Amino acid sequence: MNWKEEYKRKVSTPARAIKDIHDGQCVVMGHAAAAPRLIQEELSKHCEDYNDVLIFHMTTLGDNPCYKPRCFGHFRHVSNFLSANSRDVVERREGDFFPAYFKDVPAMIGRDIPCDVAVFQATPPNEEGYCSLGVSCDYAKAAIRAAKTVIIETNELMPFTYGDTLVHISQMDHIIPCAYHLQELLLPSAGEVEMAIGRNCASLIADGSTLQLGIGAIPDAVLAALGDKNDLGIHSEMISNGIIDLVKRGNINGSRKTLHKGKVVVTFIMGSRELYEFVDGNHDVEFHPVDYVNNPLVIAKNDRMISINSCLEVDLQGQVASETIGIRQYSGIGGQVDFIRGASLAREGKAIIAMRSTAAGGKISRIKPFLTAGAAVSTSRNDVDYIATEYGIARLKGRTLQHRAEDLIHIAHPDFRPELIEEYERRFKCKYQE
Repeated sequence: MNWKEEYKRKVSTPARAIKDIHDGQCVVMGHAAAAPRLIQEELSKHCEDYNDVLIFHMTTLGDNPCYKPRCFGHFRHVSNFLSANSRDVVERREGDFFPAYFKDVPAMIGRDIPCDVAVFQATPPNEEGYCSLGVSCDYAKAAIRAAKTVIIETNELMPFTYGDTLVHISQMDHIIPCAYHLQELLLPSAGEVEMAIGRNCASLIADGSTLQLGIGAIPDAVLAALGDKNDLGIHSEMISNGIIDLVKRGNINGSRKTLHKGKVVVTFIMGSRELYEFVDGNHDVEFHPVDYVNNPLVIAKNDRMISINSCLEVDLQGQVASETIGIRQYSGIGGQVDFIRGASLAREGKAIIAMRSTAAGGKISRIKPFLTAGAAVSTSRNDVDYIATEYGIARLKGRTLQHRAEDLIHIAHPDFRPELIEEYERRFKCKYQE
């Protein structure tokens, strides 16, 4: 069948498409800026028609109507990365969290994560009948392969991206043409503390390095401090707005990358409309599935690989908690450990955990004698390399427990150093030397 005829036959509406979702099934949905909003809205409106439907997703930007209290009992949410709008869902026991490295999610779909229905956004088809998955490649292809029913919202405002993003309309069962702006993620600008952290991290980055950064004020502050660096590359789980100026000015050009030379490599993005316009039709930005981008053995092929991640707290041994506050699930592991291990394996690689020295408006130290009771260790003390705060950098790799504690106290906020020193002297039976 000619693909255009097949396309016309498969054009559907949200109301028709959700009739192929049945009680007891598992629906795997796209995440972040590519969450399928029309299907979410339609399911929410008709939630009373469903019982025991499991919905797997990761971060959802903005309001997810399926989180509304009226949907409780009809839908149950499962995720391995929480954000502000999904933490309460788990805490109310309307959903659950499962620990997993992001890179492992594609292999889990259809095995550990049932996948009866896959629901994603994509672009309208090109002249050959292929749609681009746009701003979220990650686990989409794995879900589309595994699902019995595939529902795609072909959004005219979804950026057409390159790499390994194409899905043919023959793989789809319901095609829902639409046009709506992607949800934006706008974050506060970096302040003086973040800028100091950014400068400390930048001091570890040499010309020709390949970078992995997350999203937020600290990664943007790092990027803002790289204006004097040359020939930088990007191989990152995601990117945000901070890279745009450096690409335009030529600081990021990928010319010295040893893998995907000249290309910015990611698995998904979220940010402002400017970022979405930046990647639209841009052959210099490649999106690949997360089991490729976040694979430590792939990451390690980038010489001078620098990973920069954040965390919630660090103890005096160097154990890093990035996902939980005590037993409260706050976010997820994402690709933190995979990039730390990949950077450690890379020639001249470095792995940095960057954080403010305090939390809660300066009331709590992020460097602690012990992690908060019940906290999950995200990055073990055996993996940790550099820790950076606004007060400096501590290199922990190759250091003894005593030396680690000394170095971490040195970069802690001065208000909290006395209690850290007290624990140091109790633990190591010696006087702390400034």
